[in-house]
Amino acid sequence: MNIIENQHTEFKLHWKEDFLKQVSAFANSEGGVIYVGIADNGEIVGVENAQKLLETLPNSINNKTGIIPNVTIEKKSTKEILKINVKPSSVPISYNGKYYLRSGSVCLELEGKNLSNFLLKKSGITWDMLATYPKWEFEPDNEAFELFKRLSYDRLPYAKDERDVFSLIKKLNLFTTDLQPTNAAILLFDKNPQRFFSQAVVKIGRFISDSKIISTDIVDGNLLRQAENILDILKTKYLANQIYYEGIHRREKFPYPLSALREAILNAIIHRDYNTTSAVLIKVYNNRLSIMNEGKFPPEVKIEDLQREHLSVPHNRLIADVFYKAGFIESWGRGTVQMAEDCIAAGIPAPEHIENNGVVRILFECETDKMSENIQEKKVTEKVTEKVTEKVTEKVTENQMIILKNMSDFPSISAETLSSVLGISLRKTKENISKLKAKGMIERVGASKGGYWKITKIK
Repeated sequence: MNIIENQHTEFKLHWKEDFLKQVSAFANSEGGVIYVGIADNGEIVGVENAQKLLETLPNSINNKTGIIPNVTIEKKSTKEILKINVKPSSVPISYNGKYYLRSGSVCLELEGKNLSNFLLKKSGITWDMLATYPKWEFEPDNEAFELFKRLSYDRLPYAKDERDVFSLIKKLNLFTTDLQPTNAAILLFDKNPQRFFSQAVVKIGRFISDSKIISTDIVDGNLLRQAENILDILKTKYLANQIYYEGIHRREKFPYPLSALREAILNAIIHRDYNTTSAVLIKVYNNRLSIMNEGKFPPEVKIEDLQREHLSVPHNRLIADVFYKAGFIESWGRGTVQMAEDCIAAGIPAPEHIENNGVVRILFECETDKMSENIQEKKVTEKVTEKVTEKVTEKVTENQMIILKNMSDFPSISAETLSSVLGISLRKTKENISKLKAKGMIERVGASKGGYWKITKIK
């Protein structure tokens, strides 16, 4: 046979009742075929009791799993083999009280969170649709509601006239049938969802290497506020416009398309697994930015599908629906396609999507060193920005300009860290700092440990 074991095919030499695990796994996945009478290497050995198994297996499988497979006999090289065809099931199928899934050619038992997520999905429910447990009082954030009403004007016109917060919550299907707030209601509109979901935050860090971090922020509050605030924090604190010159003309270019960053951030908020203890992580480096969240791509969507139009299968259906009605996202499966197009149009590579051990990461790369030989870093301070263009370039070297910029953005930065940023020795870094001091451009406030750098007026 030219068949090999894979996601949809399993070989067995002889039939054993324990192989009902494979039946459960195929039924809970995409379906598949079990061939009895074939060795793992594909060698056909046949079964002697094929006719007897043909008569007894359907009932045996039905009694143990509740499904009726299609069992047939096939002849291969004068030998009889048994073919058990298992179709995918719309309901979860167990064997001896346990549930299994097919992953490649492996049968996996589902436990813990994976089992909970599987059972929810099979029931047509996502985690954000469940009532919060234990039950607790919902405290609406009126400013978040006003924000939603303003944003949803085009897609939900009636919302602007809604005066009662709880009435709007009901219309958005964020209460259960017994009027309990769902997890989505708490995450989207509560004043302080972190009192119950402490992990529902976004952490932003500025890194100069994988092990060295020089600035951090934690963005909390409900998801509507997070969606509004994250990009502003990145723009004002973490991502500098790249300043360069075309002749005498001063130009500025943001390192990543804002539309692409916005889409990636919203995807992390909407599709993350909130039933965990981890936060969304945004890591900013000199020439790259990554966004990480726990969660997996749905089986309907493969990573390679993200570069073309694909199904939109949100991990949190209610959260995605509210974000759609607020105009944050579309529901056509084109967001990642547009993200790639925007990056390419901006002259940087399309972002890379990576899934590993239940964590999804999107990686943006910015080739800042290739943009222009005259690229300067963003502002040192608002005053320094003006003076840099006119005078500082005549007074300081490129390395000293970088030192000024980093001292302005991160006043407590150490000489050791500056040395890593510059890629030069600590001795040369300290020499440059001493020269800036001598020119009256910087001064040290406080002790060497616990103090900070102050940018002085540039003459």
